[in-house]
Amino acid sequence: MNLKTCKDMLKKIFLSACIAATLACQASPRVNLDDTGDASGLKPDIQQSIVTKNLVALLEKYHYKKVPLNDSLSGVILDRFIKSLDQNKNYFLASDIKDFNQYRTTLDDDLKDGDLTSLFRIFNVFQQRYTGRINYSISQLNKPFTFNSGTYSYNREDLPWLASQAASDSLWTSRVEYDLLNLRLANTDKGTNKNIPIGTKSPDATDTKASSDETKNIQTLKKRYENLLAQSKKINNQDAFQIMMDAFTESIDPHTNYFVPVRAQEFNEEMARTFEGIGARLQLDNEVVKIAEIIPGGPAFKAKTIQANDRIIGVAQGKDGEFEDVIGWRLDNVVSKIKGPKGTTVRLKVIPAGQELTSSPKIISLVRDKIVLQDQSAKKTIKTVNSDGKTYRIGVITIPGFYADWKAAQAGDPNYKSTTRDVKLLLDTLKQQKVDAVLVDLRQNGGGSLPEAISLTGLFIPKGPVVQTRDTRNAVEVDEDEDPSITWNGPLGVMVDRFSASASEIFAGAIQDYGRGLIIGTQTYGKGSVQSAVNMNRVLSATDKLMLLAARKDPKNKNMVVGSDDAPYGQINFTTAKFYRINGSSTQHKGVMPDIQFPMIFPADKFGESSEPSAMPWDTIQSSTFTPYANLSGVIPSLESMHEKRMKASPEYQYLLDDISEFNKREKETSVTLNQSQLKKEREEQDEKTLARDNARRKLKGLPPLKKGEARPKNDIDFVEDESLNVMADFIKASANNQLTNKPAQKF
Repeated sequence: MNLKTCKDMLKKIFLSACIAATLACQASPRVNLDDTGDASGLKPDIQQSIVTKNLVALLEKYHYKKVPLNDSLSGVILDRFIKSLDQNKNYFLASDIKDFNQYRTTLDDDLKDGDLTSLFRIFNVFQQRYTGRINYSISQLNKPFTFNSGTYSYNREDLPWLASQAASDSLWTSRVEYDLLNLRLANTDKGTNKNIPIGTKSPDATDTKASSDETKNIQTLKKRYENLLAQSKKINNQDAFQIMMDAFTESIDPHTNYFVPVRAQEFNEEMARTFEGIGARLQLDNEVVKIAEIIPGGPAFKAKTIQANDRIIGVAQGKDGEFEDVIGWRLDNVVSKIKGPKGTTVRLKVIPAGQELTSSPKIISLVRDKIVLQDQSAKKTIKTVNSDGKTYRIGVITIPGFYADWKAAQAGDPNYKSTTRDVKLLLDTLKQQKVDAVLVDLRQNGGGSLPEAISLTGLFIPKGPVVQTRDTRNAVEVDEDEDPSITWNGPLGVMVDRFSASASEIFAGAIQDYGRGLIIGTQTYGKGSVQSAVNMNRVLSATDKLMLLAARKDPKNKNMVVGSDDAPYGQINFTTAKFYRINGSSTQHKGVMPDIQFPMIFPADKFGESSEPSAMPWDTIQSSTFTPYANLSGVIPSLESMHEKRMKASPEYQYLLDDISEFNKREKETSVTLNQSQLKKEREEQDEKTLARDNARRKLKGLPPLKKGEARPKNDIDFVEDESLNVMADFIKASANNQLTNKPAQKF
């Protein structure tokens, strides 16, 4: 993750492009709202009520932590729910928060009863504030701005709630000015808006051309705000319910989550790395669904009749089904119409990219198929390293997640997809290509399937324990690799970072405990808990289901969402156990500490398990009985010494330290100037500094320099990987010189 991405994560401006509104009228005795109406809005349905009661009962009985749902937890849930809606304190007023405090000790009882009235009321007040702010933003666009003074506070998380309507108006007026200023500067860089003098008021520029440029900026921003307003109107009670259940479950434990039906389907497809459909990624663009990407190998790719940026305006099922006009629909609703079982037909009305929406659409017929997400699967490359006059070939295997298509496996599909199966094929190929070592890249791998972490470890060790799990009864189970064969017995390294979590930590911890390979990078995330996925269809009683079946027939419940047959009532993933390394140590909070370390950009108190207030503590249990593969303690100090020597001599190391310094500086910033000249100067200086550094790095790599404004190719420079390859070259030499102890006969 680069510095910009991390900075964006830190800011977390909730719905940040959504701007200001005037709030005036009285909606209830307690909350003032704007003239769009009262806070009634969305309402819970009977299915959500029944699901909530069952969730509460399930978690109280089976969750690992056994946290009682009482008045104390009620307050935590309330605070988390409010924060999830308005983390940056941009929308709610202090008077709203004072009003919501009436629920501080009652939400526990409400949830037990399946009563979501209070939470929906809070959500609806937020919706009113939210849409009101957008309307206010639009009303401010034609007012003059000086662009020569003031600041915009983009990070208000640690500030008090807005005290009054006037304070809210002031904040969002500055946000509108900032958005316009951004457009001015961005378009100036592109060669447009060059006629608008620095500091010129908006929209009364000094000449006709300048006025025209500013008018375009205003229209662009107005369109953006109107699009946000349109999207906010599509929010339904399932969206609200998802946020409410997140606030509830994550107050118990950060890794316990309920998924409404559509999210459950998405989660399971992500785990399987497969889905059934046409093989296209879609996005919403001004009320119209646009094809963002065609996935290689899928029906859309093979048909060659639709392309990226084509727009879908109608969907029909089968060869004869009626078309439904999908303009203005929610994206997930359109996706649900296009996806479907393998072998079935879907027809699309498509407006080709570049043509007006009023053009005659093409009718495209596609037969759905199973889509394998190869770009989210394990992949390999071979890198060469020159060291001491010798060239080493190192196979780098990048694993983005621990996935498995259990549904296909249970159906007897011999080619079902999983991390271990994919990596084994890659290792077999790398052996044929005669690599000298393998480096597994688990950076930004957030985990996934526990069984896959165990079986993947088994590709590199003889049979033996991999991880221990302790359940709610304090019973400890040792999970073992029972296959004595080893797919790769050569030198092994594992790259990790602060975002390597859960299953990644199980794998890295086992490799380290066995002395099977080097762990290289930074301290990992520190997630040491195990989640079980339970379909709520298994939890609801027959009486509950009959009640819901009857409720669906009632016209009053016509908007009640019923999920697919797989998860009609959603899915709960909740913590049922804690895992421990075979040495007895939990990875909770502490994670895995690498053998060869790099400076950590991301502070532990901001990123990782340590940043979660509801996280479980670190502890230990008894070690498992296992036989180390090798003892690396004798070789690691020399590898560290060579690593540190290279680091200190490398310009890239200094760049990394600069990044850390810049990150810490940006983390403390909470506002930005609205002075156009000053902001332009700051950005130009930063751009010049970045370009100079990028070109210095490219020169060292023998790459051509970039010109001003030219985008840097993605991942063309990866210092951590480059240095990790150097470490692996040292490791290969140490192995060849038999510097490894404990099992001298087990040479790499």
